[in-house]
Formats: sequence, structure tokens, C-alpha cells
Amino acid sequence: MRRYFDIDRLYKDSTHRKVSGVCAGLARHWSVPRLVIRVAAVVCLIALPMVTAIAYITATILIPNR
Repeated sequence: MRRYFDIDRLYKDSTHRKVSGVCAGLARHWSVPRLVIRVAAVVCLIALPMVTAIAYITATILIPNR
């Protein structure tokens, strides 16, 4: 059977996680190094701490584990 929609789903990465696996899952989904996503997350946490914390907690709850 032919697949018309080959969807690359977003999952938390439990093997390369530091806290909950959100950054590692985003890095795998976007095909970028994990360090880039983690540095961007820390910069966002310093610049906008409340927004970043709420977004990270929401992502931890909503993104499924692999």
C-alpha cells in the first residue's frame, strides 16, 4: 500500500534527555544538533523566563514519549 502522508511526528527523546527530553525531541524532529536547541532554550529562559518556563512545562505534558 502506498503512503501518501509520511508524517515525521514529534516525540520526547528519552535516550538523550537531560530534564524531560523536550529539547532532544525537538532537535531530532528538526534535524539539528541537540546542543543548538539546548543553548537556544537557555537563552530564551534568561530573556523571557516566565514564557519559556510555561512553554517547556506545557511541552513536557503534551508531547508524547517515544
